[in-house]
Amino acid sequence: MSEKPHYIGHRKRLRERFLKSDCSALHDYELLELLLFGAIPRGDVKPLAKRLIETFGSFADVISADATTLLLEDGLGEAAVCSLKTAQASGIRLAQEQVLNKPVLSSWQMLLDYCRASMAYHGVEQFRVLYLNRKNVLIADELQQRGTIDHTPVYPREVIKRALELESSALIMVHNHPSGDTTPSSADIDMTKRIKNIARPLSIELHDHVIVSRKGYYSFKSHALL
Repeated sequence: MSEKPHYIGHRKRLRERFLKSDCSALHDYELLELLLFGAIPRGDVKPLAKRLIETFGSFADVISADATTLLLEDGLGEAAVCSLKTAQASGIRLAQEQVLNKPVLSSWQMLLDYCRASMAYHGVEQFRVLYLNRKNVLIADELQQRGTIDHTPVYPREVIKRALELESSALIMVHNHPSGDTTPSSADIDMTKRIKNIARPLSIELHDHVIVSRKGYYSFKSHALL
């Protein structure tokens, strides 16, 4: 009799491990395997999962990669890429639910987690504004601009105009640095000062400007830049 493939039963055992234990007990590649099982119903996906981790760097980097880039990887079809991107979207949605319509200043870490999940892994700069009401409850989270890998054009008057439309009394600005270095540029500092100066006479407070990346975050307020 021919020898059975070594991966026979592996899927069942991995699913059982996942259901019986905390997911932190699994390796990154094992989580990827679980995501790929449904999209690739036959065969051993462990080598593919390990190769994706090696190529992109981590589980988060894999599911956050651009869909077009993922489709170029040998062994990944549309169904598999859809599964990976659904995992990313689910994580962002879960993080968003933790902060939307809640006082964000009392759940600051959750807010930072949401911002990193939604922005930190993008390959180009994005600038978004979180609009708050008088009770500092998040009433709108809007992506204002997309830029290049190292620059995003920001128009201060447009930010304030939108705040007035929403009757927002406070703002938190967030943008990402794809390079991983969260140090603000001189343009970041200047733009922040301009928005603060326009907002103040209109009784709109700029609570913070946060830069996020794969490696962490930088708070303007914590560094006395506001």
